[in-house]
Amino acid sequence: MERKNWTREELILAFNLYCKIPFGKLNQRNPLVIELSQIIGRTPSSVAFKLVNFASLDPFHQNRGVKGMQNAGKLDKEIYNEFSNNWNDLIFESESLLAEKSGKPNLVESIKKELDFDETKKGIEVISSVKTRVNQSFFRTVVTSIYCNKCAVSNINLPELLIASHIIPWSLNEKERLNPSNGICLSPLYDKVFDKGLMTLDNDFKIIFSKKLLKITDKKTYQSFFENYENQQINLPDKFFPKADFLDFHRKNVFKN
Repeated sequence: MERKNWTREELILAFNLYCKIPFGKLNQRNPLVIELSQIIGRTPSSVAFKLVNFASLDPFHQNRGVKGMQNAGKLDKEIYNEFSNNWNDLIFESESLLAEKSGKPNLVESIKKELDFDETKKGIEVISSVKTRVNQSFFRTVVTSIYCNKCAVSNINLPELLIASHIIPWSLNEKERLNPSNGICLSPLYDKVFDKGLMTLDNDFKIIFSKKLLKITDKKTYQSFFENYENQQINLPDKFFPKADFLDFHRKNVFKN
């Protein structure tokens, strides 16, 4: 039986899934893999192999020696690079396509109803607002997933207390604001400390706290929440590692030593 070539749409959906599930669950038994296989008419093993192909293109997994199927398709690399260079558009395209192929209501119309949009707004304003909502939701899903749904500092694993924090602040770099490598999963305390420049990371992903935190008068509090984590390496993600350039920007432009 002749093998059917993967289409661009199928690969976009596969990469969307690759982003959302931990590396250790890229297998044919994963319910999400099975679900996607049914949506696109492929076998679960075929989808799982494609996810591993994408992993083999990730610089972190390349350094670990992860290899995809031999002769991984040129289109696989194109899709990987297309996402990497344009997260803003490709996230929305993949999420819209997923809703369509899953037989769900139109994504734009669904979120308009959910957010109770003012119908006097111009169409372009509505699409922009919906796109922002969809993309932010995707970013949070991916960042919390790659950190195994735990705070990278404290190991808190209650979903309600997890935030997808930006290394380069959202407002300062539009191109990279949705790049998962620009995100770290943190609980609210460490998200605030990181955002306010009272914590940063070195290039070995070790925690550096600002000396300003020494002003905390209760020394037990300082020790419990800060001193105990000083110079400790954060819990690292299983893909989309924080980029050195992003960390360097945070140290130079956000951190207050």
